[in-house]
Amino acid sequence: MRGTAMIRSMTGFGEAEQAVANARLRVQIKTVNHRFFNLSLRVPGELERHELMLRDLLRGYLPRGHVVYTLSLELDPAAHASASLELDRERARRYRDLLVELKNELGLTGDVELALVAGRADLFQAPPGGSRSLAPEVDLETLRGLTEEAARAVVVMREAEGQRLVADLRERLGEIERQVAEIEDRAPERLVVERDRLREAIARLMDSKQVDEDRLAREIAYLAERWDLSEEIVRLRSHIALFREILASDAAEPVGKRLSFLVQEMHREATTLGAKANDEVIAHASLSVKEQIERIREQVENVE
Repeated sequence: MRGTAMIRSMTGFGEAEQAVANARLRVQIKTVNHRFFNLSLRVPGELERHELMLRDLLRGYLPRGHVVYTLSLELDPAAHASASLELDRERARRYRDLLVELKNELGLTGDVELALVAGRADLFQAPPGGSRSLAPEVDLETLRGLTEEAARAVVVMREAEGQRLVADLRERLGEIERQVAEIEDRAPERLVVERDRLREAIARLMDSKQVDEDRLAREIAYLAERWDLSEEIVRLRSHIALFREILASDAAEPVGKRLSFLVQEMHREATTLGAKANDEVIAHASLSVKEQIERIREQVENVE
C-alpha cells in the first residue's frame, strides 16, 4: 500500500472529489504532528456507518500524526433548486377563496391574480428531511477510492517535506560534529593551562620555593581524570552516526520515535560536556551543541 518508505514529515494535505448522481463527493485530509495516530472524522450523518472502515484505511497510510478527515456531499445547485421547496396547494386555494369572498363581501373591484396569492411565503415549504432527502446513495468502493486518492496525496506531500527536513537535520548534525572536534582539540590545552596556573599559585604560597613536581603531576592527573571528555565525545559521535544511518535507511516502519530517543541521548552527552568543561572555549562549544540538538529535537517532533 505505502511502498518503499522514506523519512516523512507529519505535515500534509490531500483531497479528492467525484461526481455522484445529483451531487459531488469531496474528501479532504489534513495532518500535523502528533506522537500517535490521532484521527478526527467529519462525516455526514448518512455516511457515519463507514467510519470504522475509514479509520482502518487511514491508519494504514498515516500511522502517526493528528489526522483531520473531512467528507462532504454537495448537492448540485440545479437539483437543489428544483427539489428543495414544495408548494402547499391546498393552502393556496384557501387563500384564493378567502380573497374572492372578501372581494364580494366588500364590493371590491379587480381580479384575484397570481401575484397576490404568490406573495404568501408560507405557501412554499422545505420537503420532509430537508436537503438530506435529496442526497444520493454513496457506495463503499467509491468512498474507499476517494479516500485512498486523498491519502496518497498526503503521503506524497509528507515525503517531500520529509526530504527538506532530512537536509536540515544533516546540516545541523554536521555543525555538531564541527563543535565536537573543536572541543576535542581544546581538551588537552586546558590541562596545560591548569598545570601552569597551579604551579604559579603553589610558588606564590611557598614564597617562590621549589615546587614539588611529583605532587603537581599527581594533581594534574587527578584533574585529567575528572575532566576527561573522551567517553562523552565517543558516545555523542556514535549517536550522530546512528542518526545519519537512520536518515539514509529504507526501513518501512516509521522512524520518528527512534530519532527522538537518539536526540535525548545526544542532549544527555552534551549536558555532561558542558558540566565538565572548566574552560570558556569548551563551555561555549558545548552550548552551541545543545542549541543545535534543541533545533533537531523540534524538527524530529514532526518526523513520522
